Amino acid sequence: MGLFLLLIVPTMILGFWAQHRVSSAYNQWKRVPTRSRITGREAADAVMRNAGIYDVDIVEVPGHLTDHYDPANKRLALSRENYRGYSLAAVGVAAHEAGHAIQHKVGYKALQARMSLIPLTTIASQALPFVILGGMFFGALGLIKLGVLCYAVLTVFQLVTLPVEFDASKRARVQLAKLGIVGQDEMPGVVKTLNAAGMTYVAAFVSSLANLLYLFALSRD
Repeated sequence: MGLFLLLIVPTMILGFWAQHRVSSAYNQWKRVPTRSRITGREAADAVMRNAGIYDVDIVEVPGHLTDHYDPANKRLALSRENYRGYSLAAVGVAAHEAGHAIQHKVGYKALQARMSLIPLTTIASQALPFVILGGMFFGALGLIKLGVLCYAVLTVFQLVTLPVEFDASKRARVQLAKLGIVGQDEMPGVVKTLNAAGMTYVAAFVSSLANLLYLFALSRD
């Protein structure tokens, strides 16, 4: 129990804090329109065209903050509020996803590593609930060791994700300023939104690492 309180509980609190921070930042800056009145879709398109990218589809998807870039299908998906919206938050998120498209085009190594880990990560994620439940309730030491392996995969994936996400945000800030989509006095809203979003990835890595260490300790008992 002491190890659980030391490793798991603090990371749970960190995760809740990170989610609260990104929600607060997004809700604040989605109310502030850009002077350019350029929508998120238009911002993403402008960023990619400036980088010589013309073969990525920009589509609208349902949900809240469901924005993502799919490198396998060259598809940039934006949630409705970011696809159609012209707030500082909307163009920031859209440009961030366009940053991933640029990474894909230039062969950014961390993105390539992340893509290569996706199949293994998917298997580990799907197996983990059964492994953990079996190990905890039935005392199956072998399952706990398998859980350690699953969390090791997830931890590596989360670690590789960090430079991918922070680099995409950096590219977004540079391009938004360069293209005149956001003025220098408007940039703090974009930066705060993207920084808050970045903390969720840090929290995910810390949580995965804590769970890995916790299960590893249990497997040694």
